[in-house]
Amino acid sequence: MVACPICGRVVRESAINQHIDSGCKSFVVEDESRLPPPSGAFFQPLAKRSNASNGSSAKNKTQIAPAASQSTPKSSSPNTSTPKNTTAPKPSSPVAAPENNGKRPPPDVIDDPEPTPKRKQTAKNAILSSMPLAERMRPRSLSDVIGQSLIGPSGLLRGLIDTKRVPSLILWGSPGTGKTTIARLIASTAGYRFVEINSSSSNVAEVKKLFSEARAELGLTGRKTLLFCDEIHRFSKTQQDVFLGPVEAGSITLVGATTENPSFKLVNALLSRCRVFTLAPLTEGDIVSILRRALASECPKPPPLIDDAFLSYLASSASGDARTALNLLELSLSLASQPSTTLSSLKTALTQTHIYDRAGDAHYDLISAFHKSIRGSSPDAALYYLARMLAGGEDPLFIARRLIVVASEDVGMADCSLLPLCVAAHDTVMKIGLPEARIALAHATVATALAKKSTRVYRALNAAMAVVEGEGRDLPVPVHLRNAPTRLMKELGYGQEYKYNPDFVDGRVKQEYLPEKLVGRVFLEERDLGTKVDP
Repeated sequence: MVACPICGRVVRESAINQHIDSGCKSFVVEDESRLPPPSGAFFQPLAKRSNASNGSSAKNKTQIAPAASQSTPKSSSPNTSTPKNTTAPKPSSPVAAPENNGKRPPPDVIDDPEPTPKRKQTAKNAILSSMPLAERMRPRSLSDVIGQSLIGPSGLLRGLIDTKRVPSLILWGSPGTGKTTIARLIASTAGYRFVEINSSSSNVAEVKKLFSEARAELGLTGRKTLLFCDEIHRFSKTQQDVFLGPVEAGSITLVGATTENPSFKLVNALLSRCRVFTLAPLTEGDIVSILRRALASECPKPPPLIDDAFLSYLASSASGDARTALNLLELSLSLASQPSTTLSSLKTALTQTHIYDRAGDAHYDLISAFHKSIRGSSPDAALYYLARMLAGGEDPLFIARRLIVVASEDVGMADCSLLPLCVAAHDTVMKIGLPEARIALAHATVATALAKKSTRVYRALNAAMAVVEGEGRDLPVPVHLRNAPTRLMKELGYGQEYKYNPDFVDGRVKQEYLPEKLVGRVFLEERDLGTKVDP
């Protein structure tokens, strides 16, 4: 048990944060006598602590000395001397009252000139003002959430929440789409006990302790525990196994949030026990609605620069991230209040956020779009995606390696000169680096995009690989094609009847090279591309 530093009421140590978040209204222990006696003024409420510290140190000694003398027998030490200042405390001072035996009295009997409701409101306002705008604007109910149809009136997840039968689930979405907010609202709406952890700061031992507490809570009160694990993909696959037993047994309801593809980052055993819900990035219209609501709440009369057009500009800069948009709005309100700020200077002061994850989906999505734009002979689109990757900090050698692949896979036999060109671009990146190497990458990008395309080699290799994986895996090599480095092999007929092509006119001979079972099979087709027609 601990005393709340704001209101002084007794609260369980594990629930102190939730108590403060509730405005000092919830998670209060009714029997305050269970709180152990404090050892100093640190355990007093903030307002009372400052009140108690107004007196001089001598006065404090005067108040404490009688209580200490009462608890110690006079004959306990012959060297004990009586303090010089033996002035008895005032009877009205509850701290020095003999009947309290030197202990701090309950908070409600300590003199405090400031009314309790006002003190609570002041502390609550101080906590709220220290929060970022994005935190203050979190929706307080499911109906306040904007842009996610899953928890709309007819959403699948909304129905599960209303019936209080929420399964363990994984929320997958980009930053700022509302994963944490939705998890908190699920717990409050369904009446679950809510526990939040972050995989970057929690270990397996702490998680197992939470499982024990959840089982005890379920057994004593019948209330389920919703364990929200933010960035669950940061747990290693071995650490993720710790969730399997409690989730399967129903001891907890796990809600994991991740910005990475769960198929790659989470173990299959955990995915089979959880439902995966994908949260789509917010549209610009959704973000404008969120910004308007925040503006009406924070600044009913906003500066002239903060109009609807400017909110649309912020929404387009946020790339679907509501948190980024709210942070930009908070910064804009601070800058726009200065008389010298103009619209141009305000936009210049705001930083454009580039959403790019070199190890995540953006990495694969953009390189895929880049490759397919070249394949589709669209140099403008290819250059756009190249610029996106370079601006996001992508490894230029990764882009150069993909261009080498394009030169063989898509251009192929139509223009064999592009393969050495792309290899040269790769060497250029290695030798001179960015920013100059970006020109060589653009050179190779445009050349491959404009070149005639041929997938004959690519299709032929795929056809041969398919045969090797099936009927032609272990077919014997024809005897006349086998190597004969020893006399025994020659005696066995290896290499006999082989016709050395350079000995014949134009190197043309009648000779079979495929295994007997594949004689007549054709892998390399005559046509460069396919036969389909796009209507």
